[in-house]
Formats: sequence, structure tokens, C-alpha cells
Amino acid sequence: MKYKVHYPYITFTIQSPISIEDFLNQFHLSKKTIHLLKQNKDYHVNNHFVSLSTILLKNDKLTIKAFSKDDGMYPPIFQDLDIIYEDDILLIVNKPAFIQVFPDHQEKTDSLSNIVSGYYHQMGYNIPVRFIHRLDYETSGLIIFCKCALMQPLLDYQLSQKDIKRDYLAIVNGTITHKKVYHIDKPIGRDRHHNQKMIISQKGKEAHSEYQCLISKNNLSLIKCSLHSGRKHQIRVHMSSVGYPLIGDKLYGQASSLISRQALHAYQLTFVHPLTQEQICLTCPPPTDILNIIESLKEPRN
Repeated sequence: MKYKVHYPYITFTIQSPISIEDFLNQFHLSKKTIHLLKQNKDYHVNNHFVSLSTILLKNDKLTIKAFSKDDGMYPPIFQDLDIIYEDDILLIVNKPAFIQVFPDHQEKTDSLSNIVSGYYHQMGYNIPVRFIHRLDYETSGLIIFCKCALMQPLLDYQLSQKDIKRDYLAIVNGTITHKKVYHIDKPIGRDRHHNQKMIISQKGKEAHSEYQCLISKNNLSLIKCSLHSGRKHQIRVHMSSVGYPLIGDKLYGQASSLISRQALHAYQLTFVHPLTQEQICLTCPPPTDILNIIESLKEPRN
């Protein structure tokens, strides 16, 4: 798809005949969003406003207002941000452990979204902060932020269709002897007796995880996990349910002298870029606390 970004617009060069409405529907925009684009005359074809039913021809230039202004939802704080990938549409960062993706109270500003807001302010980006998925407070790793309002519904759709592949590294208690891929299909729901806890429940939502052991030694195993759904605490609940709780997970296992948090890191994202249609695979090595344990598991036995 040929395009040019000139904030707050994107101009697309049409490759084959298509109506404007069908073109917009490719991005899974809501009917309300499309109506507002029409009402506000926020799109033009070859510098002219036309109806949504207009058929675009090859080499026509369709210009759409694609970026929203900052809504102030996350007041900026200025701290280091580990950026793994950035372009006009996406910002993908490595979230440190012990930070929320978004603040749990409106008056707080101690979240990753506030740090991203600070980065946007430093760079002169007048855009809102919008994350596509989340990680737990103690979990480190890759998170996608969408900079372009026009593209966010498509990313949300990709996530809902499991087209954004999220792979994790975890260290669990227990010895896993086989290196095959295991699947866990167990529904997850809220624990009525514990506000913060999730449980396996037939009344819960469908949840599917897969895991594979990479190294196993000294009653510890390094596993690679993939999510096929996005339930709260999914990997932690599923691994605990099959007898391999994450080390350091005080909610679903127990504290560990080896690490001060649950040993979970979102190390890889694989997806199709919503605009360029390119396949993107990003990796991010685990932080020192997990890496040190991995290195100890790699050491030869005496």
C-alpha cells in the first residue's frame, strides 16, 4: 500500500478501483468513525471532498485525517524509555518490571503510559497515548502503542483474531523432561473470594496457552509460552494449574530467593504491520534478574 504521512493526515495512492467506504472498512473503523469522517469532511480525493460511495481509481490520491490530538489522559513524566521499534504508526517499547501499563487511579502518574506521554511531548508529537495490549505490573517485555487513531481499530482487530503473536519466557518450579509443545485449554474466571486473583473456572472465559521446555535443571525449568487468548494472569494461572507455577509468583505459587517477582518476560512479538503489510518480528532479551537464572540453568552439572 503506497502512502505518505503528513501529520495529521495520511495520503494513500490507490492501486485498484474501490469505493471510499470499502477502503475505510479495510481498517475496521466503526460506523460512527466513518460517519464523523464524512460529517467533518476529514477526507479528500485529489483535493476534493466527495461522497463515501465514490469509486476511487488507480493513482487517485485519498487523503484522510488519521491522527488525533493529545487528550491529556496521561500527564507526561520524563523518564528513560527503552524503544525497540518506532515508525509513524507504531511505538513498541520494553516495559520494565514493577510498573503498571496505565495508572490504577486517575491522580497517579507512575505508569508506562505516562512515560510514553513524556516521550511524545519531548519529541513534539501531539497525539494521545494508546496501548494495544497489557502486561502485569511485575512482568517485563514488549508492548505495542499505536500512534495513529486511524490504525488502532485494525490493530485491535488483529489482536482479537490472534494475528498478533505474543511469546514469553518464564521460569517455573518443577522438572519438565520432554521438549515437546504442550497445550493448556482451561477457561479462566475471577476468584470471588480474592479481588486480585483469577482461577480455572468452567464459568470463565475460554483461554488457550501453549508452552515448551527449553532447559530443565535443579527442579527449575525455562519455558517458552505463547498466548492464543488474552486473559488476565493467563500464563500464571495456566502454569500453576498444571503443577508448574512461576517462581517468585506470590499469588499463584510462592516467593523465591532467586528473584523478587514472577519470572515472566514478554520477549517476542510477531505481526503484520497494519499499513505496510510487512511481517514484523521483534525480540527483546530478558532483564538481568531472569537472565542470571537462565545462565545458571545453562551451566554444566558438576
